[in-house]
Amino acid sequence: MSTAESSASGAIHVPASEGETVWLAGDTYTIKARGAVTGAALSFIEATVPPGAGPRPHIHHREDEAYYILSGALEVLDGDRTFTAYPGDFVYIPSGTVHRFKNVGLHTARMIFLFTPAGFEEFFIEAGAPARAGEPAPESRSQEEMDHVATIASRYSWTPPTG
Repeated sequence: MSTAESSASGAIHVPASEGETVWLAGDTYTIKARGAVTGAALSFIEATVPPGAGPRPHIHHREDEAYYILSGALEVLDGDRTFTAYPGDFVYIPSGTVHRFKNVGLHTARMIFLFTPAGFEEFFIEAGAPARAGEPAPESRSQEEMDHVATIASRYSWTPPTG
């Protein structure tokens, strides 16, 4: 569990080793800031994405999503175009945009997410399994698992593209 602390001035501090960590579809996500701590303004998540992994194309109908690549190479789908994002690259996806990322490199990619407004971080908590220290995320990304994740995601204004 995260031990996010707020100061009298309102700052939030989450130490590097803190945050609620879950496995989801082969990836590892650590929620650093939930809406409950940020007044629903935003959520902040660190992700580790193995080669070949990443979500299927989807649309957030409520939140804008931004991410910053720390390491690795991620192919990003933005509507009908794709590009590759590398360490130091920033990507902003406005709500209503079909998008996805996929690790196309040989090594694990690391990234940080920002969702605004907050709320979508709860999807990761509900759909993911608690991570266990010292173990990699399970590689299983079966169709059954992905369908289950999509069902949960639909409750958070996340849907696959239509048509």
